[in-house]
Amino acid sequence: MKKFIIATALLFSLTGFNTTNAQIRVNVNIGAQPNWGPVGYDYVDYYYLPDIETYYYVPKKQFVHLNPAGKWVFSNGLPPAYRSYNLYTGYKVVINEPNAYNLFNTHKVKYVGYKGNRSQGYIKKSNDPKYYVVKGHPKYKSNPSNGNGGGNKIKVNSGGRGNGKGKGNH
Repeated sequence: MKKFIIATALLFSLTGFNTTNAQIRVNVNIGAQPNWGPVGYDYVDYYYLPDIETYYYVPKKQFVHLNPAGKWVFSNGLPPAYRSYNLYTGYKVVINEPNAYNLFNTHKVKYVGYKGNRSQGYIKKSNDPKYYVVKGHPKYKSNPSNGNGGGNKIKVNSGGRGNGKGKGNH
C-alpha cells in the first residue's frame, strides 16, 4: 500500500496537478469609476449607454461614440447631440471586454430593452463603504483603510477558479 501512495504522489507531481499554485487575478478599479456609474461592480472596463448608443471607457475616463463618418471617436465629453443627457439616471450596462465598441451591433440589439430604464442605482447615492474611494462621493475618503482604492490590481493565490462573472454583466 505504501508503494501505491508513493507512486500516486509521484504521478500527480509529474503531471503538474498541484492546485496550491493556482492563481486568480482580481481586478479592482472602484476608485476610477465615475459617481454616475452603477453600483455592484468592483471592476469595469466599459459602460454601454443604450439610451444614446455610446460607451464610456472607465480606465481613460472617455466616452466612445460614432462620429458622422461612422468612425469610433474617444472624447472627454458626451457627443454634442447628447450634452444634456443625464448620466445619473440613464441605464448603464457593464461590458468587460476589450474594445467593447467593436461589438456595438450586438450590444445595440441585446440591450435595447434597457432604453428608458431609470431604475438603476448609482455610486454617488450608495451607502456601501467600498464606494467611498470614488472622488466626489459624499463620503469620499482619499486614503481608504483597505489601501485598495484607485484602480489597484491584486493577485490572489487560490485553489479555486473564480466565480465566472465579469463579461457582459449588467
